[in-house]
Amino acid sequence: MRVAVTQASPRGEEIAEALGEAGFEAVACPLVRIEWLAGPPIRTQGYDWLLLTSRNAVAPLLARVEGPVPQLGVIGPGTAEALRGHGLEPSLVARRSSQEGLAEELPRPAGRVLFAGAEGARDVLVRELGAEFVPLYRTVEERPEVFPDVDLVVLASASAARSFASLGLGHPCVAIGPQTAAEARGRGLQIAAEAEEQTPEGLVAGVKLAGSRIASSRS
Repeated sequence: MRVAVTQASPRGEEIAEALGEAGFEAVACPLVRIEWLAGPPIRTQGYDWLLLTSRNAVAPLLARVEGPVPQLGVIGPGTAEALRGHGLEPSLVARRSSQEGLAEELPRPAGRVLFAGAEGARDVLVRELGAEFVPLYRTVEERPEVFPDVDLVVLASASAARSFASLGLGHPCVAIGPQTAAEARGRGLQIAAEAEEQTPEGLVAGVKLAGSRIASSRS
């Protein structure tokens, strides 16, 4: 089974490698790219919590951060893994991979909170926790000249879902989580499966499930 991987590197490479190890033919076709945003140093002195909602935020944050890093609260094991790769251990990894899930689990009173994320990110943490927000990067949608001939499409972000929907193709998709799945469905895409864990391994499990459903529907 041929599977299109639409996420930018290095995340896309990790997903493709996991799919290859599971016996799938992964075809790279990035539909998004990450651009770091320039800005002044991010001074963390005085904050009680620093919140991250994507592994894409880790590298640009550490390139700008000054001062002691406060307690770290993150969404998803992928973001936690990226932090550990830099020697940082999150104090909280939300069990529900959304801003709502992170807001629910953060101890109260949370104190002074800084949310560092994507330009144009949802404002749940700002509204619920009074968090201050600093944009670190933007996600830019890409449009390939030719989309590959595949059986399934892996969508690892809402931005990838929007970009794929703009192509007007009917391939079944596997979404990395509820936010991506909701964005995809809202744009008329067919979600064959949704990963239970927002990791490459979770996506592989979702691809296996989608493949079995497609095979059953053809028999």
